[in-house]
Order: sequence, then structure tokens, then C-alpha cells
Amino acid sequence: MASSLSKKKKAFMGMPAPLGYVPGLGRGATGFTTRSDIGPARESGDISDERHAPPPQKKKEDEPEEDDEDLNDANYDEEFGYGGSLFKNDPYEKDDEEADAIYEAIDKRQDEKRKDRREKRFKEEVEKFRQERPKIQQQFSDLKRKLTDVSYDEWLTIPEVGDARNKRQRNPRAEKLTPIPDSVLAKSAMLNQETTVLNTMEQKFGGITSSISGLSTPDIDMKKIGQARNTLMDMKLTQVSDSVSGQTVVDPKGYLTDLQSMLPNYGGDINDIKKARLLLKSVRETNPNHPPAWIASARLEEVVGKMQAARNLIMKGTEQCPKSEDVWLEAARLLPQDISKGIVAQAVKQLPNSVKLWIKAADLETELKAKKKVFRKALENIPNSVKLWKAAIELEEEEDARIMLSRAVECCSQSVDLWLALARLETYENARKVLNKARENIPTDRQIWIMAAKLEEANGNLNMVDKIIDRAIKSLEANRVDINRDQWLSDAVECEKSNNVKTCQAIIRNVIGIGLDEEDQIDTWTEDAENCTQQSAYECARAIYAHALSVYPSKRDLWLAAAYFEKDNGKRESLETLLQKAVAHCPKAEVLWLMAAKSRWLADDVQGARGILAQAFGANPNSEEIWLAAVKLESENKEYERARKLLAKACHNAPTGRVFMKSAKLEWQLNELDRALQIVDQGLESFGDFAKLWMMKGQLLEQKVMIDRAREAYQEGLRKCPASIDLWLLYSNLELRQNQVIRARSILEKGRSRNPKNELLWLHSIRLEVNADNRAIALNQMARAMQECPNSGVLWAEAIFLESKPQRKTKSIDALKVCEHDANVLLAVSNLFWSERKIQKAREWLNRTVKLEPDLGDAWAYLYKFEKTHGTEEQQNDVRQKCIQAEPRHGEQWTKISKAIDNWKMKTEDILAKCANAIQIPT
Repeated sequence: MASSLSKKKKAFMGMPAPLGYVPGLGRGATGFTTRSDIGPARESGDISDERHAPPPQKKKEDEPEEDDEDLNDANYDEEFGYGGSLFKNDPYEKDDEEADAIYEAIDKRQDEKRKDRREKRFKEEVEKFRQERPKIQQQFSDLKRKLTDVSYDEWLTIPEVGDARNKRQRNPRAEKLTPIPDSVLAKSAMLNQETTVLNTMEQKFGGITSSISGLSTPDIDMKKIGQARNTLMDMKLTQVSDSVSGQTVVDPKGYLTDLQSMLPNYGGDINDIKKARLLLKSVRETNPNHPPAWIASARLEEVVGKMQAARNLIMKGTEQCPKSEDVWLEAARLLPQDISKGIVAQAVKQLPNSVKLWIKAADLETELKAKKKVFRKALENIPNSVKLWKAAIELEEEEDARIMLSRAVECCSQSVDLWLALARLETYENARKVLNKARENIPTDRQIWIMAAKLEEANGNLNMVDKIIDRAIKSLEANRVDINRDQWLSDAVECEKSNNVKTCQAIIRNVIGIGLDEEDQIDTWTEDAENCTQQSAYECARAIYAHALSVYPSKRDLWLAAAYFEKDNGKRESLETLLQKAVAHCPKAEVLWLMAAKSRWLADDVQGARGILAQAFGANPNSEEIWLAAVKLESENKEYERARKLLAKACHNAPTGRVFMKSAKLEWQLNELDRALQIVDQGLESFGDFAKLWMMKGQLLEQKVMIDRAREAYQEGLRKCPASIDLWLLYSNLELRQNQVIRARSILEKGRSRNPKNELLWLHSIRLEVNADNRAIALNQMARAMQECPNSGVLWAEAIFLESKPQRKTKSIDALKVCEHDANVLLAVSNLFWSERKIQKAREWLNRTVKLEPDLGDAWAYLYKFEKTHGTEEQQNDVRQKCIQAEPRHGEQWTKISKAIDNWKMKTEDILAKCANAIQIPT
């Protein structure tokens, strides 16, 4: 067959065509050449002269195939050139590599220049896209926040999601299971059987027909099968139950207890335990004298609950490592107490100089006498152990302890604690001798010197205290001891806590200036005094201020800091003494004179206050503050004629806008409206740019029901003082009281144009729209206000209650993110909790508000109102006292009452009560 195929195969098959061969030439086909061919054009029938050209060379397998470059014009690009590199087949030399690196660096640099701008633009585009097309998660963020307030019961009452299945699928019928009759089972059994014998019925009827329909049933007694089944079940139940009561024989509690006892205490993987055992076993076998291996092995067994194995291992460890203190201590810990005593006895024989073993031996003893015996035997072996001496002395009575301490300081002469303890137990004379010996043995310790100073102070030798501390500093410096200023200040604080005030002051005087440059002294001393005040070390702080003032007696700020310290933490007598020295050194400091006068006035010493102010007039004849303080003193004591005379002199000698204002206010308070207007006009002639005088003029004219003149006064004042926000608000409120809402709105708009980004003008504009039932306009105004004043706590507080009730909580969270430490926002959140009847949270947030801003009177009023509604009488009194101490002066509701001309005699307590009654419970 193969030979026949080879005969049919042509000889030229698989061979290259001859040169000049044109397929189909015999059938009339013609060949042609193009202009790109080399050589002259020829007819299709011509044959090339090179009839015997060499055959084409075959490529070697190792040679890579050369890619034909496509240099067609269609594949050319102006920026990147041809699709393939023109020079990719050329060698890649070092200068090519350097050029590529330079180009890459230039590209990288250009990319870095545009990186920030590109990232910023990308971020803006993403934010814009998120604003236009927010995620589903962002759209429901406010609703998800509310889930934190959903209680467990409310969660259970949420209805299920609707079922989209049809009625048949939602209410499937219960499957009906019908027991199969025994006849069916028997019939099925017969169908699977084969038989070769005909029974009598088959023989009688021919083997095919039957006398009954169906097949014959075998003779099976189903009743007996059921009885056998019941008997078997009864036997199984009898095994686990009593035949009489029916209760189980197995005790559940005992069974669970047994199971619990079988469980190991270790909750980790059992394979880890096996690996650890193998590793530790390898360590023990490799180096049996390595104590940590035995200790670790014993502790591993202890962890997994095998105490006996742990004890056996540690006892083997004591045999292998008899000189290891840790192994003996571990053995004493693992073994029972009665056996541990013997173990420790063996240990101290092996290691008689081990302090830990002797202390363990004493701990194992239960009787005090036995403990003392152990310690004394230990001290015979280790007499220079401070730890043993301390433990032994703690067990002794005072007299025996003193005797033992005398011996202890001989054996441990470098222990400061033992010397100091002995000095405490000795008499005064003996204590001095003990401390002198201690200084000889330990000349580099400061505690001995401080103890000596305390000893002299306790025995009334106050003059010696300064000398001892001074000698201590010099002695320590002579012994090349670094005087650590912070350590000595800490010792001074400890001395004050132990009621050694003189020692504390002596330490401060001798140490406070060590290691400080002159330009840093005032700041450092002030900081030290504040730190001592925070630690309740008031005597230390007082000593620091006294030393600082002795060095810098003309520093006004130092005197002020000391005065405020005495005011907060000292007595009135110490404050007045300090202020007398202060005004003597700084007579031009008005605030010191005023503090001294106020201190006398609060002590009901009006004559003394007048005397101090008279001295202040002598030192500061044209001081506005002192003139006004004298006027306030006289008006508070109902000396109105004296106050008028003082104000007249002040207007003549020290004329200022404020003096004229106070003078007019006094007349206004005394209901002398015409005289008050006259003084205001006099003041405006000289101080036309003082806004408060224009305010008073408008209010006085308004009170006299001269509305047109009041309007003119406000207009004139705004021309002179366009930056006065209160003047704009008073003018708009005047128009609102005259029911001129449009005019009031235009006034506020004009004020906002003159004073952009002012939160109060925006706030009153929003409230004007709310009161006019223009809620949509109010919300629009609030949005514009937030754009101009995004960090305004007043506006955020107003925005919370401008929202509907479901949205208030979300708004409050946003407000707290922006204005976390703004008292107005905290007050609004407190009122929100109050409106939701979250009493405890409301109380916490109200207290947080008054702590953050004690000068905000509205917060105190709301807190007082809250305690009156939900608190006890004790809580109400506490709020009242704290408010009186804080003396708040600001707040929208607070100033309405405190600055009302009819309430000028009210004290802080009265203003608090009236303001609390005026405010409404938030809803």
C-alpha cells in the first residue's frame, strides 16, 4: 500500500519552484512586476537570466526572527513617529541609557509640578459628583444615626418586610402522611421474590388464574411484630429510668460537675501543649542544669491542670539545680504549705545567703514568734541586707524596733531609710546625734538634711530651719552632688503635706533660683506657683510668689498673679496685706487699687474702701477707672448725692465718653430723665463717636414716648457709628415695636451690608422672619448666614431649633462637629435633651456648658430652671452659689434683665431667679 502511494506522488511535490515559474502560465495567466521591483520591467513570459540562483538559506533555530518594520505613511504619527521604533535594531549604548534617564527625570518633574493641581481638580470633581449624585448610604445617614436611639422593644415592634409570594406559597398546606398498610408492604416483598414451585391454588387453576384478585399474602403475624417492638422500646427506657417514679437515674448536676472536672483549665490548642512539652523536654535533656527549663516545664503542667506532674518536675529541678534560688522558690509555691516549709529549709541550707528564700520561709510561718525567729536567723547569715532588717523591724514593738534599728544602721550604714527611721523613734537630742552620724556616713543624700530641718521645726527651733537647708545646699555642692531643682520642689510639697510649713518655705527660698537665667525667672516662677496650686500646695505657691516679688517688686503682673492667688485660695486678711504692699510698690496700677477697695467693700468696710480710693486719687488723679469705682461705691451704698458730685468732678477733671454715660445712667436710674438727656447731649458734643451715648439717647426718648425723636437719634448715631451692631439692633427693635416689619427688615439688611459676616445681625434677621411666619424665608436666611459665618455658635444654636423635631438631632450633631467648644451650641444641645425628657443627659450637658463658659448668664439660668423643675433643693442651692461666685455678665436673656433700668439694684442671685422665671422650658 505504501509503494502504491509513493508511485502516485509527483516528484516535484515539496520542492521549491524553478526561477521564473509563473503558476497558470500554460492556462493563459500572465505574470507582472511593479516599479518597486529591482531591474528592468519584463514581460510575463520572459525568463530571468539567473536561472540557477542559490536556494534560499534556512534560518537557524537560535536566531530570532526579525520583525518587518511597517514604515507606511498610514502608520506615522506626528508625536510618536512610526508604530515601531526606527532604531530598535541598533545597539543600546550607554549614552542612550543616559538620555533615556534624563528624559524620564524631566517627565517625572513635569508630572510632580502638575500633581497637586491635578489631584485638587480630581478631588473637586469627585466632591461635585458626590453632591450631585450622592450614594444611597449618604442619603440615609441621618436615618441611620437615629437607630442608636431605638430601644429593644421598639426594634421588636418593627413590622416585617412584605412577602411577595402568592397565597399558596405563603400558606403551604401541611403535609399529610398516611401510614402504609401492612398488606402493601407484604405485596411489595412478594413482587421481588422468585419461586419455581406451584402451590395448590396454582395447580388447581392452571398456574395463571387465581381465585382472588391480586397476589396471595404470606402468613405474617403483624400483631406479634408490634408487641416485640414495644418490648424492645420498654427495655431501653427502663435502662435510664426508675420503674416507680419515672425520674432519671442519672444525676444532672453531678454529671455536669464530673464533666467540668474532666475539662482542662487551659483553653488553647492541645497540639501547642504537646509541642511545648517536647521543646522543654529537649531543653531539659540537653542542659539539665538550666533552671528556667525546669521552671517553665512545671508552669506548663500547672497551666493545663496537672499539678502533680508540675510538682514532680520542679522537685527534679531542685535535684538538678540545687544552687538556683528561683527553682527553690517555684517549688515552695507549687507544693502544699506543710511540705513547702521542708523545701525552704533545704533551700536555705543550700543557699544560706539568699534574702528571698529567708523572706519566703518567714512568710510560710503562721505565728509571729516563729516569723521573728526566722528573720533573726536570717540576719545572722546576712547582716548587711536592708530588706531583711526592714522586714524584721516591722514585726517588732517600738522599743525593740529602736534597738534593732541601732544595730541595723551599724550593719547597713549606707541605708538612708534606716537612719531616718531610727531618728523618728529617738528623742530630740538622740535624733540630732543620729542624723549627724547619718550625714557623716552618707554626705550625698538630701533627705537626711530635710529630716534634720523637720526635726528642728517640730521642736520650735525655727531659726535653725533656714540655716540647715542653706548648709545642705552648700554641703551637697561641695560633695559634687547635682542640685535637681524639681526634686527639691517635690520635697517642699511633701513637707507641706506633712505640716512642715517652715521647712517647705526654707526649701523654696534656697532652691527656687538655682539653674535659671534672669530673663526666664518670672515665667518659670509663675509656672511653678501654678503647678503647686494645682497640687493644693498653697504654702509652696505663696512662698514662690513672695520670693519672686522680693526679687522683682515693681512688676505689676506678678503682684496681680499673687493677688488673684490670695483671692482664690487665701484669706481676706492675707489679700489685703498683699495689696497694701502692691500699691506701695506699684502706685500707678489702677487695678490693684480697685481690688484693695473692693476687698474692703465686700467686708462691709465702706470707710476703708473710701480711704483706699482717696489714696488712689492721689496717685492717679485723672484715672477714669478710679473715678467710676468711687461712684459705684457711693451708689451701691445709696449715697446718690456723693455719687453725683463725684461724677460732676469726673466730667470736669477726666472727661470721657464712659464718664458721661455713667453720669447719665445714674440720673436715669434715679428717674431723672430730663437731666439724663441733658448729660447725654453734653457728652455727645465732645464724644459724638461714642455709640453708647446714642443708644442711651434713643432709649430715653423712647421711654418718654418720643418715637420720632428716638428714630432720629438712632439714625444720627448710625451715621456717626455705623460699626455699632447694638445700635442697629436697637433701631430695628424700635420699628418692630411700632409694627413696622418691612422697615425693620430693611434696617437689618442695611446693617448687614455695612457690617458683613456679623452673626448677630443675621440672627435677628432670621428671628424677624420666624416671628412674621415666613418660615421659608427664615430657612433661606439661615442658609445664607451659614455661608457667611460657618463657625458661628449662635447661628448653629438657632439652626437646631429652627429645624423640625425629627431633624434636630442630626443638626445638633453637625453643629457639634463644627463648634465643639462653643457654649451656645452646648446650651442648645442641653435644651434639646431637655425637650426630649432625657433628664440625666440634659443635666450633664448643662453643667458642661457652665463649666466651659461661666460668664454666660443664660446657661446658669437654664441650669437653675432645670434644677427647679427636676432637681432637689440641695442641687438648686449649689447652682445658685456657683452662679454668685462666677458673677456672669453676658447672655441674651441675662442682659435683658440685668441691664433693664428698673433692675439696676438687683444682685446676681435676684437676676438668676428672675431670668429663670422668664425663660421657657424647651419643647
